[in-house]
Amino acid sequence: MQLRNLGPSGIPASVVAFGAWAIGGWTWGGADEKESIAAIHAFLDAGGNLIDTAPMYGFGVSEEVVGKAIADRRDKVVLATKCSMRWDLNDEQKKRAAKRFSTTKENVDWTGEKTEDSFDVYIYSGKDGIREEVERSLKRLNTDVIDLYQTHWQMDDTPIEERMETLMELKKEGKIRAIGVCNATNEEMNAYRQFGQLDTDQEKYSMLDRDLESTNLAYCAQENLAFLAYSPLGQGLLTGKITADRKYEEGDQRNFKDRFKPNNVQKVQAMLDPMRPIAEKHDATLAQVTMAWTLAQPGCSHVLCGARTPQQAVDNAKAGSIELTSEEITAITQAVGSYDGV
Repeated sequence: MQLRNLGPSGIPASVVAFGAWAIGGWTWGGADEKESIAAIHAFLDAGGNLIDTAPMYGFGVSEEVVGKAIADRRDKVVLATKCSMRWDLNDEQKKRAAKRFSTTKENVDWTGEKTEDSFDVYIYSGKDGIREEVERSLKRLNTDVIDLYQTHWQMDDTPIEERMETLMELKKEGKIRAIGVCNATNEEMNAYRQFGQLDTDQEKYSMLDRDLESTNLAYCAQENLAFLAYSPLGQGLLTGKITADRKYEEGDQRNFKDRFKPNNVQKVQAMLDPMRPIAEKHDATLAQVTMAWTLAQPGCSHVLCGARTPQQAVDNAKAGSIELTSEEITAITQAVGSYDGV
């Protein structure tokens, strides 16, 4: 497994990270705690060390499961979590917050029709909120320090100066080691950096989502920030294992997305076909080659991949040791460029 620093923090982290959204169960049709813990252990045993979670992933469940999984091996883990995505604000905090969406404990209200079980999720990055969240996360994760602490979204009205000064205080107090943003613009990152050291940027990036190559990726490469790509496998679509007739469990968000409709799945499969000989040459899966290609893109330092089973976790980790040739990268990029779906 290759290691790359989390930007100027100097913290070495595995280029393939364990993304812990799915093990929280929310929007993924539930999750099995025992299997999730076994998957995390398998990932660590396979050479990975970076685990990325968030309070929002199952309303604390993902963090709790991660905390249980790493309880006897905390020293082997680079632990990342987030703040600012809230379902539990008080009335005064809601006045400063931005509503993001409505949801139930199982899934986002994708139809926009609220039910009696729905509640609102907000973005709130005020000093009081960040301090509340870090203490709750430390408790759920069963640790006294978070290696990478990230603001999850940037859409509330809290001044960036207030956010960053709070994060720098937490760093000085030893509760966090490095600071990151997620879903941010270059301008917002510039603003954060006026008030302290920013180390990472986490964004949605994959073969199907390349809009950020000329913005965030280029910025991170120029400014020596780590870029953490989430959904690099397109929520499973880029593994090549999802076919046009695939059915998803109730509560799985992919039931509601156009990208997973049969016509688009067929387009993705056609895009992946030229990659199959390259995968065979490396004795690798399409998913592993997809991750290796993503890691080879200028500015992209790490990829975050979810896993529900030990085998999936081990398979993901193997992508961190694949080195594609320049000719292979060019061939894959040409195939990716042929995709005209959603």
